[in-house]
Amino acid sequence: MTSTDLYIAEGSPATAEADAVVIGVLPPSQGGDAPRLAPGADEVAAAFDGDAGLIGLLAVAGATGKADEVVKVPTRGSLTAPLLVAVGMGKPDADGAPAAEQVRRAAGAAARALTGIGHALSTLGRVDLAAAAEGTLLGAYSFTAYRTNGNGKAPVGRVGLVADGADAEATLRTAAAIGRAVCTARDLVNTPPNDLFPESFAARARELAEAAGLEVEVLDDEALAAGGFGGVLGVGQGSSRKPRLVRLRYAGGSAPRAKVALVGKGITFDTGGISIKPAANMDHMTSDMGGAAAVIATTVLAAQLELPVAVTATVPMAENMPSATAYRPGDVLRMYGGKTVEVLNTDAEGRLILADAITRAAEDDPDYLVETSTLTGAQQVALGLRTAGVMGSDEFRDRVAAHARATGEDGWAMPLPEHMRGELDSRIADIANVTGARWGGMLVAGTFLREFVPDGLPWAHIDIAGPSFHSGGPYGYTHKGGTGVPVRTMFAVLADIAENG
Repeated sequence: MTSTDLYIAEGSPATAEADAVVIGVLPPSQGGDAPRLAPGADEVAAAFDGDAGLIGLLAVAGATGKADEVVKVPTRGSLTAPLLVAVGMGKPDADGAPAAEQVRRAAGAAARALTGIGHALSTLGRVDLAAAAEGTLLGAYSFTAYRTNGNGKAPVGRVGLVADGADAEATLRTAAAIGRAVCTARDLVNTPPNDLFPESFAARARELAEAAGLEVEVLDDEALAAGGFGGVLGVGQGSSRKPRLVRLRYAGGSAPRAKVALVGKGITFDTGGISIKPAANMDHMTSDMGGAAAVIATTVLAAQLELPVAVTATVPMAENMPSATAYRPGDVLRMYGGKTVEVLNTDAEGRLILADAITRAAEDDPDYLVETSTLTGAQQVALGLRTAGVMGSDEFRDRVAAHARATGEDGWAMPLPEHMRGELDSRIADIANVTGARWGGMLVAGTFLREFVPDGLPWAHIDIAGPSFHSGGPYGYTHKGGTGVPVRTMFAVLADIAENG
């Protein structure tokens, strides 16, 4: 995880002792031909003989203000810091103010460009302190646990955020905790499956939870069998590394506003089982526990920030492997709670372990249920690699999707048409785990999960098959590998419930 330290900087960034100063740059205004300075850079501009002088220098260096663009120029004594880093923020909203996600991305791009720098100051905190803090920590993230070649340059050591307002310290504390929770989820996703398997994943979850003062319960394969968790056991029976189910409980203080159940899919590696996946990109299936990682990190975060909402996480963990003991297409599993499922495709395994977890989570009588997983490849086909599909009860689904967009994680509400339930009819069991058609696969999976949610319980599922893992080049605050999606969305939902019920 990143070791970058954030603090609120006092005084002028033009005269502060630092190795670099970061400012934001906007594209030219309509009809203009020169980039513009983002708010917060007044003292820096004054040190370069005003806005015109600094803008002229940046324009000569190639700055245009487009998103993720980073231009570095030596200050030659105009600032105390020897280096000025100008980061593009993209076209602002109609009112002229950069949106939070623009600040977050710009801060992330700047942090990536500051690799190897010991101490920097950023004026982006004056635009949006919380977004600047989150973006800086996420952009500075690095995962080097398995590198033996010197690990490359270290991330920027300290970043002082220039900010105004009496509540700046409290804002920074919250934003930094959120950013570090996302990094925790990234670390879990990026840990290779030979080291992160159900038993070791459960141990990591216990360690994180107990450090935050949470109650922890771990069911091993014998306890799962005694409890009747047929979905988790069925999926995990093909692996020599036996499944687990982890329960984390945060009481929500003395007067919690509501009870929320979080459920996350923890398939530590997914070969597809007997319905084996193509070999190409199967290494990405190390991320099939991204939902579980996010749920664990979010529950710990709620405790760290003492949200007045009770949170219980139910996290099933299994490895889906083909072997002589693996479950087969045609098998019927008896799920936790008694429903039977005909398995038609062993690569539709996530919904099986989630069904057990949803049923168990609902026994706690929560006021809301949020679950998340790398559920379907169909999510990627429908919405691409950066937009999560959000399904569930209409009102709460829309509420969750709105928070996904507001936090910059992006989510789109998807329907669960009633006619799809009939397509899941089984010839021998209560329900089949897939249909015989290729169409609407994400909605089919959501329809399946709905069968295990009690009537009247507001619930939402966040399908993060694409957004949880980034396989391309870095951009903004996003690096190659685990992204930590949807920690920020789920925390925003919890904070909303804590405030509004």
